[in-house]
Amino acid sequence: MMRRLFWLVLGAVLGVTGYRKATTIARSLRPAPRASALAEFAADVREGMAVYMERQAQPASTLEAHRRRGLPAGRPEASQPRPGTHHHDEPKDGR
Repeated sequence: MMRRLFWLVLGAVLGVTGYRKATTIARSLRPAPRASALAEFAADVREGMAVYMERQAQPASTLEAHRRRGLPAGRPEASQPRPGTHHHDEPKDGR
């Protein structure tokens, strides 16, 4: 039983060590694909940001965009209270 356990542990250790060394050697022989993939990703990000900025530059159809362009946001008389009326912003307190 102990002999089998010894060979099992030895095989696992040698397998992991061999795999790590083989991976290190393979990475040292082929660094170019990793760099080109990173460059492609950066180009995609730049393109996506350009599309985003282009869409953000278009005027929005919200009331805030109308105000920024100098268009009236609504009726000007609606923002001013009529003379003789009392306008209270405070909530009623029961008095």
